[in-house]
Amino acid sequence: MALASSAHAAADLLPATRLARLPELDQVAPIDAAELLAGSPGLALLESARPGRRSRWTFLTADPVGLLSRPSPGRDPFADARRMLQRLDGHGLERRSPDGLPGPPFLGGLVGFLGYDLGLALEPRAELVPNDQDLPQLRLALHDWVIAWDRRSGQAWLGGRALDGDRRHLGERLAAVHERVARGRPPANRGQAITPERELVFDSSLDRARYEAGVGAIRRAIRDGEIYQANLARRLSTAFDGDPWPLYRALRTGDPALFTAYLDLGPGERGARSGMPRAIASASPESFLSVDVDGRVTTDPIKGTRPRGRTPEEDRALAAELLASAKDRAENVMIVDVLRNDLGRVCRPGSVRVPRLCRLERTSAVQHLVSTVTGRLAAGRDAFDLIAASFPGGSITGAPKIRAMEILETLEPVRRGPYTGTALWLGPDGQLGSSILIRTLVADGAQLSLHVGGGITWRSDPVEEWFETVAKARGPLRSIGGRETAG
Repeated sequence: MALASSAHAAADLLPATRLARLPELDQVAPIDAAELLAGSPGLALLESARPGRRSRWTFLTADPVGLLSRPSPGRDPFADARRMLQRLDGHGLERRSPDGLPGPPFLGGLVGFLGYDLGLALEPRAELVPNDQDLPQLRLALHDWVIAWDRRSGQAWLGGRALDGDRRHLGERLAAVHERVARGRPPANRGQAITPERELVFDSSLDRARYEAGVGAIRRAIRDGEIYQANLARRLSTAFDGDPWPLYRALRTGDPALFTAYLDLGPGERGARSGMPRAIASASPESFLSVDVDGRVTTDPIKGTRPRGRTPEEDRALAAELLASAKDRAENVMIVDVLRNDLGRVCRPGSVRVPRLCRLERTSAVQHLVSTVTGRLAAGRDAFDLIAASFPGGSITGAPKIRAMEILETLEPVRRGPYTGTALWLGPDGQLGSSILIRTLVADGAQLSLHVGGGITWRSDPVEEWFETVAKARGPLRSIGGRETAG
């Protein structure tokens, strides 16, 4: 009895939140390190695949200790998520990296996605299109450990948070992860994309004529004063029941982005999809919402797009055209106003600001206008309140948001699913990181899909809007060896 009491007392002395260097992975790319955890359930990689102002950290985790796959009933769809997150220790750490900046902001918590159609729970409206994918409205996994890479220093860290106060179990979990990655060997295909075994040919849910007609319908709604803008999307899909991971490697390598993500969704559960692998593979250039430990909120909406040029001169000309476009600037400013309103619902009065408006940012395939809106959470408000006030993002719905979503429901023949939802991590200390799920492949166990869309305003030309979606699809499809059938 005395020995048991002594062991229990020793366990109580262990920290409930831990962080340690993991030098074994300093020189290993996160995408390769993820393969050291192959076969682990719930593998999640949220990766900064290229340098950027808001893309310092990469997080890898697996083997969750809890899972939610439906919103909570009642007025708060995140009630169960709040309770699950509270099971982890919420203490912060003051550990700093060699450059004097704070260490990893995420040491364990919720990781997953919220689908666009979760908006039906947040803002009820008519649901005219059935769900033809074997995917939930949300999927949030509770993780008690994380491997984090600092893009600035190249250093890797292993951190974790005790579940239900069990500090001994946390130590065992961290030791097991350390042993697995320390003894593992990098894959033979290290740093390389994997070419799919066959060409992937995608069909569109809207052909060119129907998409252009949809643009015309939105312009008429704008003319009649119903809305100012709406984001019309179409889905490209092809039969696919294979392993999604090689597609992520190809997507991430061929179209590197600020906010890439791979989320293992586990096996399919319905019909022909039963037992088939499901996953989200995203190469998004757009963050959604972030919250730091002091409650500071940031969002970076993208509106306005041009393709990259084939020569430096053409590239500069296209950028100048975008920056000078009254239509694209108006589109961006309208969405900034939507987000200012969304943040204003949960932020301190007077704290919402727009420090950057319509700056130019580029990916390998396109260039965008990007703005930044910031705020400070009001007393008694948290990241869940912020998500509820702002979801889905204004940049991929329209203005006014609810009416725009109602009109889109009549024009888009398939549900969006994860597309234009968000991939996120959320810690028990209140910190949040998330991205808008665009440039995103979704494997649902039977099909592989990629949505593309664009913001429609009164000044939109239907033909130009169609070709903008073609340009947006080109990068992701090219990276995986796919192509779209002629529209």
